[in-house]
Amino acid sequence: MRLLHTSDWHLGRSFHRESLHDAQRAFLDHLVEVVRTERVDAVLVAGDVYDRALPGLDAVALFDDVLFRLAGLGVPTVFISGNHDSARRLGVGSRLIDRAGIHLRTDPDGCARPVLLSDAHGPVAVYGLPYLEPALVRERFGLDRGGHDGVLGAAMDAVRADLAARPAGTRAVVLAHAFVTGGAPSDSERDITVGGVASVPASVFDGVHYAALGHLHGSQTLAPHLRYSGSPLAYSFSEEHHRKSMWLVDLAADGSVEAERVDCPVPRPLARLRGTLADLLADPRHTPHEGSWVQATLTDPARPANPMDELRRRFPHTLQLLFDPEGGTGDGEASYAARVSGRTDLEVAEGFVRHVRPGREVDAVEHAWLVEGLEAVRRSTERAREEAR
Repeated sequence: MRLLHTSDWHLGRSFHRESLHDAQRAFLDHLVEVVRTERVDAVLVAGDVYDRALPGLDAVALFDDVLFRLAGLGVPTVFISGNHDSARRLGVGSRLIDRAGIHLRTDPDGCARPVLLSDAHGPVAVYGLPYLEPALVRERFGLDRGGHDGVLGAAMDAVRADLAARPAGTRAVVLAHAFVTGGAPSDSERDITVGGVASVPASVFDGVHYAALGHLHGSQTLAPHLRYSGSPLAYSFSEEHHRKSMWLVDLAADGSVEAERVDCPVPRPLARLRGTLADLLADPRHTPHEGSWVQATLTDPARPANPMDELRRRFPHTLQLLFDPEGGTGDGEASYAARVSGRTDLEVAEGFVRHVRPGREVDAVEHAWLVEGLEAVRRSTERAREEAR
């Protein structure tokens, strides 16, 4: 049986305020074409279909369209909800949609109820384990306490019990959305440590022939039967060197797997550049990155004037500007109190604006607003003191 393993679409997400709608649509077009041309028997989507619990209408439209096209190909597709999804919303209409071969597995109570597929070698049971938030699902699994390892272990115990009652030779596939020990994270995954220790051991998936994992955005192989597909698009500059892909998995009659990567379309490469403003603007080594999405770290001892405007003349797709002066200022390890010691309230306020909005100095209008705001606070404080007296 040939499976296509993907995850972490994050429909509706942007990249440093740059819309990814067209890039996500291109990826879904690519996915449908791969399903058709590679004669895929089933598609596995291991969570984080959407980027947020209340997705925008454009994201919902993308999802609706790909469901329609996959159903039209007659290829069974199994989705699970991830930690970014609203399980209840994603699962609306799931019983009806099941009839079209689109299987939305979002209810923890259904972990041990597989989607049953078959090929010339016999049955394949596909178990969809949605993201399991420990604090919300412990009681369902009869647990008084425990974190991610506890609830996922209980869900897998139920899977193994169901599998043991099925005909001999039944092959088992599991979809799960979790942080498995040994996986390499990036900067763009949402932390799931709430509810206990985030990681779970790989041994929790013992007893199944393939585990299609989601959550980590880098494609990686933890064991031949245990893989992350990663996200199809980069969602942070930490993914600069990721090769975005899906896994094309061939499940043999004996349950062994062979997998190859199918590359995803790249809307625009990423580049992280570092140096003084003058160097970045002149160095010919950076010519290949003039069309990239750029994160620039300036090392000038003093902040140049209008650096973002200057950079965008050469790198029009510069999205993030950071400052790290060479030699440092010596205050990186200092406490906040030490860094603001001796500064006026206005200087502290202007410093905060520079910190949260790197690359732009406080202009005259903003300076006047800060002065006016601080003066209003001062007058209000004085009135309160007078009334207290």
